[in-house]
Amino acid sequence: MSRTLRALVLLMVLASCGGGNYSAPRNLDDACSILSQRPKYGRAFKAAERRWGVPVHVQMATIYQESKFVGNARTPFRYVLGVIPMGRQSSAYGYAQALDATWEQYQRETRSHRAKRDNIRDAADFMGWYMTTNRDRNGVALDDARNQYLAYHEGHNGFARQTYRRKSWLMRIAGTVEARSDMYEAQLQSCPRRLR
Repeated sequence: MSRTLRALVLLMVLASCGGGNYSAPRNLDDACSILSQRPKYGRAFKAAERRWGVPVHVQMATIYQESKFVGNARTPFRYVLGVIPMGRQSSAYGYAQALDATWEQYQRETRSHRAKRDNIRDAADFMGWYMTTNRDRNGVALDDARNQYLAYHEGHNGFARQTYRRKSWLMRIAGTVEARSDMYEAQLQSCPRRLR
């Protein structure tokens, strides 16, 4: 095989191994549309619901708030003097915006050492694990999108200490997560059976 042909074959193989499609689906205000565009999302959410008991609509509303369904989402950079980048605001990454330390804890406790934050199935499973842990520690029902989100943002201990009460902006966001969860729940009732 000639060098040119080998190089072309290698280039094609490398191109086919490119990263996943991390872009958000269109029309994020329509749960049926999201699941229709990305069937693997629906399979991931249902698998997490079966394993952990967290309803699909709660998972979807939380992922919407955290990453707008962008698989490789990261927090913005911090700048000194408005121009010198000083690193990201946090280590949050992926669909669920999981922090490095929390993700590593999830991997250890669930023995999911190959799980990746930019994989929707792993992100949904992480969210199920996190919210179930919150239920066990803090007594928050799995279908309580508002309080699950507050604990998701503040951490289990922060939620227990009610640190969110000093953050009116966070309380407002938790209310929008609850409203979106309710909206997604109602929409999912009318989706075609294959999407539910």
